[in-house]
Amino acid sequence: MSETRWLGESEMAMWMAYLSATHLLERRVEDQLKVDSGLTHAQYEILARLSEHPDGRLRMTELARRLIISKSGLTYQIGQLERRGLVARTTCPSDERGVFAVLTEEGSRCLERTAPGHVAVVRAFLIDRLTPEEVETMRRIMTKAVAAIEAAPAGPLRGSPPGKRPG
Repeated sequence: MSETRWLGESEMAMWMAYLSATHLLERRVEDQLKVDSGLTHAQYEILARLSEHPDGRLRMTELARRLIISKSGLTYQIGQLERRGLVARTTCPSDERGVFAVLTEEGSRCLERTAPGHVAVVRAFLIDRLTPEEVETMRRIMTKAVAAIEAAPAGPLRGSPPGKRPG
């Protein structure tokens, strides 16, 4: 088993700043969405993803893949959105096992009302704090991270035994 490559001081500071920033930004986004529409961030993302398609519909399996959410987690969220009349489920005409999530007119209106506040939060606490070059650098960094995670086999990475630290 290989020795653990512990984070150096600068690496640890970057990691902690990343965690703090993402958690704090997520809280701000959740607060804004709750106040403006009563949506969770996951529910907002579902509406946003559906709105990206001309017919406002996506197969549930594809939507789960794009949102990086489990099928059961998506089913729960879709159920919540259905109760509010923001999304409907329909069966696939060519595959009786296939189910589509469909953005309703009320869902489109809700998204139109909510999106400006959502964008304002993202801009105020992230985008507008960066130069255009930093935005591009961050995009490249996050794209590399996504590619590495998607290419890795599922399951935990194995390192040194728990508790073993450099002495």
